[in-house]
Amino acid sequence: MPVNNNPPPYQFSDFWEYLARRFHLSSQEQGPGNVRPLKTRKKKRLWLRITIGVIILLLIVSLGRGVYLYTEWLWFGEVGYTGVFWKVLLAKVGLGLGAGAVFFAFIYGNILLARRLSPRFKVGPGSEIIERVPVPDRLFNLLVPLALLLPTIIIIAAVGSGWLDLLKFLYRAPFGVNDPIFGHDAGFYIFALPFLKLMQSFAWWTLILSLLATAAIYFFDYAINWEKDRLKFAPHVKGHLSVLLGLIMFTLGFSYLLKGYTLMYSGRGVVYGASYTDVHAQLPVYKFLFAVAIISGILFLVNTYFRGWKLPIAAIGLIILTAIFAGVVYPFIIQQYEVSPNELAKEKPYIKYNIDFTRQAFDLNGFQEKPFAADNNLTAADIQANAATVNNIRLWEPNALGQTYNQIQAIRLYYNFPDVDVDRYMIGGKETQVMLAARELSVDSLPDQAKTWQNEHLVYTHGYGLTMSQVAQVSAEGLPQLLIKDLPPQSSAPELNVSNPAIYYGEQANNYIVVDSSAKEFDYPKGNDNVYTSYAGSGGINISGLLNRLAFSWRFASLKLLVSDAIQGQTRIMIHRQIQDRIRNIAPFLLYDNDPYLVVADGRMFWIQDAYTTTDNYPYSQPSPEGYNYIRNSVKVVVDAYNGNVTFYAVDDKDPLLQTYRNIFPGLFTSADKMPDQIRQHLRYPEDMFKSQAEMYATYHMTDPQVFYNKEDQWSIPHLGDSGTEMAPYYVTMSLPGENKEQFMLLQPFVPNTKDNMIAWMAAKSDQGVYGQGLVFEFPKDKLVFGPQQIMARFNQDPTISQQVTLWNQSGSQVIYGNLLVIPVNQSILYVEPLYLRAQQGQIPELKRVLVAYGDQVVMEEDLAKALTKIFGAPVAGVAAKPQAAATAPATPAASAAPNLKALAGTALDHYNKALAAEKQGDWTTYGNELKALQDTLNQMQSAAGG
Repeated sequence: MPVNNNPPPYQFSDFWEYLARRFHLSSQEQGPGNVRPLKTRKKKRLWLRITIGVIILLLIVSLGRGVYLYTEWLWFGEVGYTGVFWKVLLAKVGLGLGAGAVFFAFIYGNILLARRLSPRFKVGPGSEIIERVPVPDRLFNLLVPLALLLPTIIIIAAVGSGWLDLLKFLYRAPFGVNDPIFGHDAGFYIFALPFLKLMQSFAWWTLILSLLATAAIYFFDYAINWEKDRLKFAPHVKGHLSVLLGLIMFTLGFSYLLKGYTLMYSGRGVVYGASYTDVHAQLPVYKFLFAVAIISGILFLVNTYFRGWKLPIAAIGLIILTAIFAGVVYPFIIQQYEVSPNELAKEKPYIKYNIDFTRQAFDLNGFQEKPFAADNNLTAADIQANAATVNNIRLWEPNALGQTYNQIQAIRLYYNFPDVDVDRYMIGGKETQVMLAARELSVDSLPDQAKTWQNEHLVYTHGYGLTMSQVAQVSAEGLPQLLIKDLPPQSSAPELNVSNPAIYYGEQANNYIVVDSSAKEFDYPKGNDNVYTSYAGSGGINISGLLNRLAFSWRFASLKLLVSDAIQGQTRIMIHRQIQDRIRNIAPFLLYDNDPYLVVADGRMFWIQDAYTTTDNYPYSQPSPEGYNYIRNSVKVVVDAYNGNVTFYAVDDKDPLLQTYRNIFPGLFTSADKMPDQIRQHLRYPEDMFKSQAEMYATYHMTDPQVFYNKEDQWSIPHLGDSGTEMAPYYVTMSLPGENKEQFMLLQPFVPNTKDNMIAWMAAKSDQGVYGQGLVFEFPKDKLVFGPQQIMARFNQDPTISQQVTLWNQSGSQVIYGNLLVIPVNQSILYVEPLYLRAQQGQIPELKRVLVAYGDQVVMEEDLAKALTKIFGAPVAGVAAKPQAAATAPATPAASAAPNLKALAGTALDHYNKALAAEKQGDWTTYGNELKALQDTLNQMQSAAGG
């Protein structure tokens, strides 16, 4: 009988014993199936070529990213925030690569362990020994890492994106407010919980993929077989898989623990946050599932000492059944049969939690409530006493004024005014509300033949100056009276002088530019010629060195940037010139207001950008339509329009989110007391935050849970016109009831939900010393006060107004209604709406009429002063009136001959033709002058005809 020299298959009854004995085997041990085939020199060269090819491919792919990071590092150095760059980069790379290394090492280690533990022989049906034919080790060691490469990259990207969660977790500051269910500080939910959820998800997927990969190795290496209609596991396989399944159960249990905390954001009840059902049904289920999962994990570990899978499988079944029936059915039964029949009594404490935490999160407790009588007893003397308020009523609507600016002050086709802002300036010792816009350069508007690389990046580099006008002033022609105009900027008041009007950083500066080169930069037009300049500021990155030029040429895919002769030793490149892009690139973790605004201070121009700290993880707080449920305007960002310097001023040191960010980035924020006073004078309460607060206050002014539950006093933001556009908050300069000093503030009216009458108005102050103070004035519940929509309807229904509007529309002109403003005066309400007229073939809206409503009266007059005089029955002293066109001097007795109408007609035609020619050339200054001359000539003709 032949002797079988093959060793028997390795069979051990205990997994741990097998591990111990298995790993004591010599690495030189030989046996059937583990003889490694020799590699030929040709195959070695093939693998070397493949390796080199993969390395080259990775270098090419990573080169673009490396160039981008290098140029960004240079840019962060320019703005002085290199520390922020490295902190963010190291957090991303450290967290991502750390997670990727753990992921790869854990899965690869389990795969290697499974391969080493796999049997070298398989017992056949007749008890014969069948040799296993394994994948060669070298091929295996190459294929497995390649197979793991893609999921590892995904893990690196996914976990690395949580860099901010990691930093906030490490540097978190307490809120000092505990949730009412678990007693944890709000900072736990905002800073710790997101990071713990990220780590739980990472661990879960690492273990799941490791289990699948390990099981696949065992299956292909005969350690898992399908015999007699069932799977058969080798003893050591069961032990290995049991350990992995045990760890998965522990991770699952941890997820149920975290789910209990996420009930703070539940939407099951009548309000946002944990409801009665969540606390008394869902939370106990999560606690039970947590316990069962932990027990299941322990059973899987213990199962390595026993045969079979009955205990752990029973535990998994219990988890599934509990999750389905107890996790879904039980809370449903509690909600339907215990809560719904007596909902208010059950949910009352949780409604109160939601009210309190929402008011805290949106800083609504700072708004002081006051009564407002809404009387109709104003007199002309009252209007005169409030002349400063009336003279600052905004008669110019931003969109209409922007069109007018672009027609009369753009000067050239490549200039435009992208946005009009509202602010206030001290002019002649008085605080005056103004509207202003930056004259920015748009290279897209250059003629096609002028769109060369040199023009777009070296010559046409910056905008120039601004236009400013008072909000309530209008010329005799219905145009704004300009306080700053023309090129170079001409100011009507010394306080508004602009000594450095160049705008290198603005709202639409989207392209990169090269400054301080041998090519002269276009500064501004002067008559038929142009004025040129060279940049003398501190902005930009030096690109005289070959490395920097190569890097930026690669980044912008521009060979011209590399080979241009215009680049000299001091030449610099400016990137991230669009102010919001510039700011976000430094601090992407802040939320930014949609309306950055221009400020003139000490003869220079700056941009102020409001920045918010927000989160969507504040416990029990109702989310806003934008998704966050906590907001503070803790940061004001100032950008120099010429040098591009960016300063983040911390203006709310009490904000825990800001405290955390200051811990993370100690060099990023500057103390508010270091803000120049000339800038501080122009701080505004931000529109986006005020809008969110107003939306929340419409519901959360109700602090009694029963009133809140029944929505007995629900308010809403007024909607205007047939389109139902929501009335936006607006800036006003006015004195509040009971106060004598006019202040700059934001105002928002309220109406009852589903009603049009006005019920209250809300204001937030912006001036120094009172910045951020909020007030809400409520009307008597038993008094009808017309709301904005009702006032607009009254304007449209007035016979005089409707006939005039119809006549204008039929004559080929377009009637444009401006913003309807609600203006509180003493304890009464004035309603003011401007009306503009635009010729069918023209682009210049002209202010033609002012509509005013007070009490039961509705009037339409040429200006606000005349409208108020008509309403109050007497002239109102102190209110500015629209200037009248200059009257033509009457003919003297010596000039008895009738004026030559034919000559005047020729003059009028000449002015008309010159205006048309100026319009075609885009010379809007000449266009306006010729129209004015044409009007004067027509007035002379009318006088000559005896009209």
